[in-house]
Amino acid sequence: MFSFVPSSIYYEIYIYLCLFLVLFTLLHTRLLELDDQKNINFIKFFGYFLLFSLILYIGQRPIYAIFGDTVNYNVAYNNYALGKKVGNVDDYGWHVFMKFMSSITTIHTFFTIVAIVYIYPMYKISKVYFGDFWYYSFVLFIVSFSFWTYGVNGMRNGAALSLFLWGVAYSSNKKLMALFFLLAAMFHKTALLPIAAYGLTYYFNNPKIYFKSWLACIPLSLVFGSIFIIIFSKIGFGGDDRLSGYLTKQSAEGTFSSTGFRWDFLFYSAFPVFAGWYFVIKRKFEDPVYFRLLNTYLICNSFWILVIKANYSNRFAYLSWFMMAIVIIYPILKEDFFKNQHLMIGKIMLIYFGFTFFMFKFFY
Repeated sequence: MFSFVPSSIYYEIYIYLCLFLVLFTLLHTRLLELDDQKNINFIKFFGYFLLFSLILYIGQRPIYAIFGDTVNYNVAYNNYALGKKVGNVDDYGWHVFMKFMSSITTIHTFFTIVAIVYIYPMYKISKVYFGDFWYYSFVLFIVSFSFWTYGVNGMRNGAALSLFLWGVAYSSNKKLMALFFLLAAMFHKTALLPIAAYGLTYYFNNPKIYFKSWLACIPLSLVFGSIFIIIFSKIGFGGDDRLSGYLTKQSAEGTFSSTGFRWDFLFYSAFPVFAGWYFVIKRKFEDPVYFRLLNTYLICNSFWILVIKANYSNRFAYLSWFMMAIVIIYPILKEDFFKNQHLMIGKIMLIYFGFTFFMFKFFY
């Protein structure tokens, strides 16, 4: 356990290490070509070091309220260890997993295993799609604005959507992909939205239509946002009253610094939309796999825009935000678009992390 690290600066250490990592990588992109063997050796070593150290850093964190629901998960885990039955609960797979782990190991080992489930799929999908250059995609995942929150607070949601990514990594093996999707939905029902969206792309995979739909959702939300919130809360998204409650109940302190239409988070959500438009529409990038990733993001983010005024809309924002990194980086790791492609990757990493760092310095 990293008990020697004060909990009050735990997140701060992560942020500044990310800053160092991004700047150091940017320096490498200025000095070496992307396919230079020295660069490949560098990103391979630091990539694996980052993967293992981050799993331990998050998994072995102290149990304090500063880590959000970490404390609540600890209480539930201890109750299961003392013999509590699983019973009739939402997200049954997650609770069975907790119950089983509580009978064989400690809470910190459990948190570390959850950290593996959360972080490893980000490596896996990056490795499958980008081979030797997986490092750049993986770094974008871990410097994302929402990464830390869903590693230590919304653990169940984060693990579920990472299982979805793991399934997408096996898109060539439909049975294995379906198994990961099932596990994702059993861990957290909200995973049904990206699963359904991804499934839809096998029947209709035209990004132009999804771009237009995404844009249309903005004025629709501005004018009819409260109506959409009522509609989705009545439906009970995923059949879960708890999710409906996210749309209608008052927000707790520290959820978002303000409520209403979040132009700042819409701006953030537009990063992959702009990237997708630039590569697909302007540069004519053709790749059915990328179209599925991009369109899944557009569908899920459109849903969030419709309920953006809800106090807990951040719960639904992550249903698209978890895909931002791979949607942004995919084309530039697959095809040459720029004169100095490697340097452009470094600049993209810096700009993308810049939002995370800005929010840390001025809002959290």
